[in-house]
Amino acid sequence: MKKRWLYLGISTLALLFLGLIYAWSIFKAPFSELFTTWTVGQLSMTFTISMICFCLGGFVGGLTSKKLSLKLRLFISAVALFVGFFGVSLLNTADAAGSLTKLYIFYGVLGGGGVGYAYNAIIGAITKWFPDKVGLASGILLMGFGFGGLILGSIVNAMIGNMGIFPVFRILGIAIAVVMVLCAIFVRLPGEGDILPVASKAAKAGDDAVEVKSYTAGEMMKTATFWLFVLWIVLMNSAGLLVINSAASISIAFGGSAALGMIISLFNGAGRIFTGTMFDAKGRKPISYINNIFLLLSGALMAVGGITNSLIPVVIGLILMGMCYGGNPTITSAYINAAYGPKNFATNFSIANFSLIPASLIGPTVSSKLLEASGGSYQTNFYAILAFGAAALVFNVILNKVSKE
Repeated sequence: MKKRWLYLGISTLALLFLGLIYAWSIFKAPFSELFTTWTVGQLSMTFTISMICFCLGGFVGGLTSKKLSLKLRLFISAVALFVGFFGVSLLNTADAAGSLTKLYIFYGVLGGGGVGYAYNAIIGAITKWFPDKVGLASGILLMGFGFGGLILGSIVNAMIGNMGIFPVFRILGIAIAVVMVLCAIFVRLPGEGDILPVASKAAKAGDDAVEVKSYTAGEMMKTATFWLFVLWIVLMNSAGLLVINSAASISIAFGGSAALGMIISLFNGAGRIFTGTMFDAKGRKPISYINNIFLLLSGALMAVGGITNSLIPVVIGLILMGMCYGGNPTITSAYINAAYGPKNFATNFSIANFSLIPASLIGPTVSSKLLEASGGSYQTNFYAILAFGAAALVFNVILNKVSKE
């Protein structure tokens, strides 16, 4: 079925644009220059709000997935994102207090919520076309989402330098809305006349599921395996966020360049494809252990680099962290589909994604506190990665023992 690959390609392009929500670091500096009274904490709150609303938007998307058509959900997200991004361009530098509130609403609530709503709709639809390659399809989609901030973020950064931030937000509002509308027009859910491939072993309920059934959200949340998985993924993501937001600074601290530090973003994307392919072939258990090992090796190598003041082990550690962190959302998507069934995947996946909220609070908070206490040294951050990795491994082992396979 060649058309499913076309749908996957269009959807990946759409997620590439949606991934711009992660490019807040590019927008932060220009805003701080225009609104000099805004504090670092107030600017950072914009991203926090957008991440919370991303999760909430995904949850609402899951709840409406059976009530509204895919096209309508994508049109709704197009409107929300247009209003959100275009609205940012209307901020008034003469009214700093009012503009900050508007920024929270337009970028944080409408931007973050619109991205989450569309993200849930697209992934929920495309994975239905790939019962035989659910891991690979999830990996490709999430690679597009992860690369949005890296690829389009660089273009946007250059545009801001040439024309200013407000015209760029107007352009982004129009461009993102157009892409979402095109996605709504061309992409559809499988129908009764579509013959789909047989599900792979890992995508069937038998390999990872608690039982052979499709779980409702309430039923899923009553299982021990779900909460063990959530604890594992929170620890894994928290460790990743210790490094992700400081990768460029870490590289510079050991004699490298900011660009070299961003190698983590390239392998973040590669990790999503690798993990999805491995999940389809081997199931969750092997790839979750591999991801855990990537995390532990990353922390160990960076700790060695810190002790010896050597750039090479630090860079290899960044590469492994990129692979690990990129694999986490792919494992989440593929596992929720495999373990709790495809019928209620949209809602169940959105609930699992709430794990991003504690991780986004824990990782950066631990990192900043350790940096302050150590006088700017990243060594304690590297040790913290090892601690998170070890704790995650414990929960991974327990999860695998509790799972009935």
